[in-house]
Amino acid sequence: MNKSAFLFPGQGAQTVGMAKSVCEEVSSARDLFDRAAEVLGYDLLQLCAEGPADALDSTVHSQPALFVASLAALEQLKRDQPELVSQCSAAAGLSLGEYTALVFADVMDFTSGLRVVQERGRAMQAAADNCPSGMISILGLELSKIESLCEISRGDQTLQVANLLCPSNVVVSGETKACERMAAMAEAAGAARVVPLPVAGAFHTPVMQPAVDRLAKVLHEIELHYPRIPVVSNVDAQPHTDPEEIRRLLVEQVVSPVRWEDSMRWLLEDCGIQAFYEIGPGRVLRGLLRRIARKIPCENIAA
Repeated sequence: MNKSAFLFPGQGAQTVGMAKSVCEEVSSARDLFDRAAEVLGYDLLQLCAEGPADALDSTVHSQPALFVASLAALEQLKRDQPELVSQCSAAAGLSLGEYTALVFADVMDFTSGLRVVQERGRAMQAAADNCPSGMISILGLELSKIESLCEISRGDQTLQVANLLCPSNVVVSGETKACERMAAMAEAAGAARVVPLPVAGAFHTPVMQPAVDRLAKVLHEIELHYPRIPVVSNVDAQPHTDPEEIRRLLVEQVVSPVRWEDSMRWLLEDCGIQAFYEIGPGRVLRGLLRRIARKIPCENIAA
């Protein structure tokens, strides 16, 4: 069997209707949502299955929803292909998805992970509410050009590269006016596409600094273990085994760029991964991987 890695999606992959069929077919997936309702204090499955979309898309709800929906998809895979799950060699998750990957790798249990994700969503939403900000995806420009345009567009505001996703696909994050200037300059510079992202604020920048203390506090309250398999950190595109180092990097992640392309290259080149599985809603990660290594297979296990 090819050496495989599991990838878990981040915020933005949520859609109304997700997890509904999985929970109808797999009792252990439904059990996760029942447990989540006790922790969260509301019916997360109903929100995922029926919406409304604006509520599901809010940072406070979308982060727990994607976390649980992705783990529900994993329960389906455990039922259908248990050997594939047991033989998985490594994992990674995009931003929020890193928490899902860490639960899969037994670094934290489900309930602890959900409590952290719930507080993470609340803290990031609060930070966004304090500073009008956003994120824009820029396709078709080299990183060096984007960084140069950020320098020009920033002024006295926050604006920086936030997600390094794949070749010629970079997300810039910052205060609203700076993002608007950046979008106009990127289009003028010949970007293939400039797309504002439907998120609450400038994630993975210092705009999220107010969320750091809240996240650090809740992470300090839970027990972390040595990972069963390597989980690649978004911050430095490397796996870590020390629970305290993992804890520190999870806090740093909210104000640091996501190095997704480098993370995939570590899995391909250093770990020798030959096949990937995107576990959870959407197909974003599969699309990004095709831009990094077109011939490497990636199968979606949808929620």
